[in-house]
Amino acid sequence: MGDIALKWDGTGADLVFEDGDLVIDDGLQTAVIVSLFSDRRARADDTLPDGSTDRRGWWADQLAEVPGDQLGSRLWLLGREKELPEPMRRARDYALEALSWLTEDGIAASIDVQPSVPRRGVLGLAVAINRRDGGRESYQFEILWEAMNGL
Repeated sequence: MGDIALKWDGTGADLVFEDGDLVIDDGLQTAVIVSLFSDRRARADDTLPDGSTDRRGWWADQLAEVPGDQLGSRLWLLGREKELPEPMRRARDYALEALSWLTEDGIAASIDVQPSVPRRGVLGLAVAINRRDGGRESYQFEILWEAMNGL
């Protein structure tokens, strides 16, 4: 059984329709989109980009079957960062953290994330998931830096 398919458009995700019906995603694309572009709760030592005290996060994380399990990524913390090496390293770390459940749950043997700046004001993420069955799935995402704070 798959997920309702999502498609990334650079500023958000949309449902996928075909002939008026929702499309089902039997691969990992929808799971990757939800993992990367939902807001994970910020850690106590994270600096919030807007100076607020809102650490975001999904309310149902408190009901997770595995204690401490969280949905989403901390990419939103980069919303006001400059396109410098340190934020790029953190983008990679945040994406790997968000996708780590794929290896923990035995779906992937390994995951690789390569951040880039394809053009000014845009964060690119190349995601490669090496499945345990030998298959490989690759995804390319582009996110407007200014849009990350609203993810």
